[in-house]
Amino acid sequence: MPRLVMKFGGTSVADLERIKNAASKVRREVENGFDVIVIVSAMSGKTNELVGWVNQTSPMFDAREYDAIVSSGENVTAGLLALSLQEMGIPARSWQGWQVPLMTTSAHGAARIEEIPTDNLDAKFSEGMQVAVVAGFQGIADDGRITTLGRGGSDTTAVAFAAAFAATRCDIYTDVDGVYTTDPRIEDKARKLDKISYEEMLELASLGAKVLQTRSVELAMRFKVRLRVLSSFEDQTDNSGTLVCDEEEIMENKIVSGVAYSKDEAKMTLVSVADRPGIAAAIFSPLAAAGVNVDMIVQNISEDGRTDMTFSCPTDHVAKAEAAMEAAKASGEINFHGLIADRDVCKVSVVGIGMRSHAGVAAQMFEALSAEGVNIKVITTSEIKVSVLVDRKYMELAVQALHDTFGLETAA
Repeated sequence: MPRLVMKFGGTSVADLERIKNAASKVRREVENGFDVIVIVSAMSGKTNELVGWVNQTSPMFDAREYDAIVSSGENVTAGLLALSLQEMGIPARSWQGWQVPLMTTSAHGAARIEEIPTDNLDAKFSEGMQVAVVAGFQGIADDGRITTLGRGGSDTTAVAFAAAFAATRCDIYTDVDGVYTTDPRIEDKARKLDKISYEEMLELASLGAKVLQTRSVELAMRFKVRLRVLSSFEDQTDNSGTLVCDEEEIMENKIVSGVAYSKDEAKMTLVSVADRPGIAAAIFSPLAAAGVNVDMIVQNISEDGRTDMTFSCPTDHVAKAEAAMEAAKASGEINFHGLIADRDVCKVSVVGIGMRSHAGVAAQMFEALSAEGVNIKVITTSEIKVSVLVDRKYMELAVQALHDTFGLETAA
């Protein structure tokens, strides 16, 4: 039988009624002739509750016990969905990560998948099981301890299973009905995309779009897993949702496919740094060691042997960045006259594979922002994206202006 992977996020299994709704969608695919592997998240809010219990019990917790506790939410969902399917007369059973087994590294709380042997599930499918309901987000390390993949890890679990079992497709059910040209809460003319390339989706996910976890898109692109993003709360047709696929499957596309934003950004500037060979390494190596996720980087023109170095990072990394820079200064690795942190900025980006073959996208973007009186603080580009850092108060205006400029409300 052909295989299909279906993944249901926390809002899709938030209560018993929604779990039954998910079961009905699984039953439809069984009736369509698929053996189905279902990946489930914990019921909405449960993981946060479990994390809260851990922190209340042991603020300096053992990461191995943390994983054992927070992974239990998915186990409950898997069992309840399996029971719901059994009530519908469908041969189904639940699987925890260690039973598959989903083998991972031993980095508790942020483990990476190493291998998914197919023997156990294949044997049960051959015996008549039609649905395997697998707890997402979790696996097992070589030492036999339960591990978790990090928040949002159920998306990655689903794509990994689709790759391991050569599934026809991996359907991600969530609370939105697809991938949009931008956030519909900001721009009411945002349009649902029928198809989007892996590369565009990866850029959008990494730039702030919350539809799919970045790691899951990376994995899908690597193994050519066809992803479909669907709503759990709507009846589905063959054309429902958004298909994330190879660029070759998209006959023609707009130059720009979407506008993304990230409001949790900060701009940091080291004032008057010695401009010498190796200074960039001296700055960014301590930041990397401190776990600071640096994005945009700009170095000003050198004057009298000194320069300013500006970079962006998430707002919750500012304190770590400040500590790392002060420690580097104290040790004599770098010397600077000041460190300025601006937390009132946001990143706005335009993304599209059409940029590869069309010039002038950056100029159009800058002109549109200028016409609205939006000042650009930092710019960064890649082959298929242009990102700018602007004052956060202009975020919605910038998104709307760019959506209009590139005509994203229409498909043609």
